[in-house]
Amino acid sequence: MFVASTMKGQTNRGILDARLQRNLRNAPTEAERRLWSHLKSRQIEGCKFRRQHPYGDFILVFIALDRRLATELDGSPHFESAKHDEKRP
Repeated sequence: MFVASTMKGQTNRGILDARLQRNLRNAPTEAERRLWSHLKSRQIEGCKFRRQHPYGDFILVFIALDRRLATELDGSPHFESAKHDEKRP
């Protein structure tokens, strides 16, 4: 997890395609599915989370904008992109 200083105005236009975000939401990994069952519907201290939110050159798995809190999950689909992940902030 990381806390970003700002969550708006830093998105790369190349990842703003709504189809990409929709596809990611509709095909979550098992880890994403399990965590989302606990994060959705303001179950944790009334905190509202979003799924697949664009930020910079990335799409964050879960984010609570009002708390400036982003959560990323690594799982089997991410093992192949470990070198890419090393470059992430």
